Amino acid sequence: MSRLIYLLRHGQTRYNAELRLQGRCNSDLTAKGEAQATAMGARLRDLLDDATRWTLYASPLGRARQTAHLVCQQLGLDSDRIVWDERLVELGMGEWESRRVPELLAAHPELDLEQPDWYLQAPDGETFQSIQRRARAWLQDERIAERAIVVSHGLFGAMLRGAYADLDYTTTWLQELPQDAFYQLQDGHITRIACQLP
Repeated sequence: MSRLIYLLRHGQTRYNAELRLQGRCNSDLTAKGEAQATAMGARLRDLLDDATRWTLYASPLGRARQTAHLVCQQLGLDSDRIVWDERLVELGMGEWESRRVPELLAAHPELDLEQPDWYLQAPDGETFQSIQRRARAWLQDERIAERAIVVSHGLFGAMLRGAYADLDYTTTWLQELPQDAFYQLQDGHITRIACQLP
């Protein structure tokens, strides 16, 4: 069978709510973020015929860990089944990590947030080529299970979808970064699956 992937972004974090850039640093899920993670797990439970036949991969960053644990709870899976994969971590934002976006704009008025790839201007940040290599390496890894659930991050998730569907640079960066929906990747197609929050 062709590989089937469900790709999730972590739920809302404190830094998300404070308009802070996270990158490789971390902040805990908010109550809303926990509800989002639980809703994604519940929606997955409705979609999967047998959750025990699936392998769950996740970024080892704390917010993805919290989300993966909550998803496992909804699927009735032990958290020790999670495969922590460094390749799934978020784009590194160098000197801008933990900075609030309004403060960053005040310090760098030349930044144009209308350009969806503005994150790449971060000093000592990760390059597009680096994050794209990570995404492709993960997708081409023959050790990845045929049925895979992935808990990752907003920007890396967009890069993974871009690499999967062979999207051009601009289209890759223009993709949505939801925390109340996830994506099914199968046969070269990407399908958005909305989740119902309680």
